[in-house]
Amino acid sequence: MSSSNAAGRAFIGSFTSAGGRGIIAAAVDPETGGLTLLGATDAVADPSYLALAPGGSALYAVSETEDGAVAAFDVTGDGAPQPLGKPVPVGAAAPTHLALAAGHLVTANYGSGSVTVLPVGADGAPEAATGVLHHRGNGPDEDRQAGPHAHQVLPDPTGRWVLSVDLGTDSVRVCQLTTPTGTLRVHTETALRPGSGPRHLAFHPDGGHAYVLNELEPTVTVCRWDAESGVLVPLAEAPVVPPGTEGATYASEAVVEHDGRFLWVANRGHDSIAVLALDAGGARAELVTTVECGGHWPRDLTADPSGRRLYVSNERSGDVIWFDIDQETGIPRRAGSIEAPAASCVVFA
Repeated sequence: MSSSNAAGRAFIGSFTSAGGRGIIAAAVDPETGGLTLLGATDAVADPSYLALAPGGSALYAVSETEDGAVAAFDVTGDGAPQPLGKPVPVGAAAPTHLALAAGHLVTANYGSGSVTVLPVGADGAPEAATGVLHHRGNGPDEDRQAGPHAHQVLPDPTGRWVLSVDLGTDSVRVCQLTTPTGTLRVHTETALRPGSGPRHLAFHPDGGHAYVLNELEPTVTVCRWDAESGVLVPLAEAPVVPPGTEGATYASEAVVEHDGRFLWVANRGHDSIAVLALDAGGARAELVTTVECGGHWPRDLTADPSGRRLYVSNERSGDVIWFDIDQETGIPRRAGSIEAPAASCVVFA
């Protein structure tokens, strides 16, 4: 895909079991950030999270089903993504997240509490899984933490480590991916506050700090990250909703501003985007304000490549809303929307 084409493409994941269209391709207006739908495919069930290959020629999706799988799509055309072969089983239930690391796809399997590694072939399609790393442990919330629930997996900025965030065990595992065998080994495990329910993690641009977003309590845990030793150290927590907020809030995604000045968080239930200010070193986060997310149940939050806009995937109201970001204050302002039933995420080519 040419760079001019790549600069103006986005892909939206959605839950087909809830009326979503699967994976939607959209054109992005470079001036306004507006999205125009180009086509969709329901070739894989419940593609709740997406990731693009380097160069943007292939798109990968988890199939968040009981018989979990990953699928690959050719996105070099102008319309709907085209399947690259058949979905490949991950040997686990309900994969919720995936990432590329060292020529492999890695999936976080919420239902089974495990992480799966799959090589990527020369044609860009995933091959049979080479390893499944099973998490162990639980947490104090009997309903949500009876066992492990891996929710996100991602490489650190250096590419040396793969981190797995587990809601069920209140911990983050730092793993080594061995190639070419495609196996994962736990290097260290960082315990977070019991009952916090960590969901996702985002790195500061300096590579020395990370922010773990907690789902079971509306907070973010600021951590120091040592890439040399592969150790994550919790420093402090900050709220992502104002004091005295009533009703349950389940934070879903965190995005760090490209200059490291702000952290944005999507809050389900509270249906808001939280704006947190980060200090110059990234070691402190402070809630500044929250703004309405424009819909109901924001499952995902994404910044566009320019860093000037945020896109919210509102799962239950079935829309994607985009916001212009005030470059001084970091506060988002609603700029537009499109209908996207059961929307779950947006990624940019």
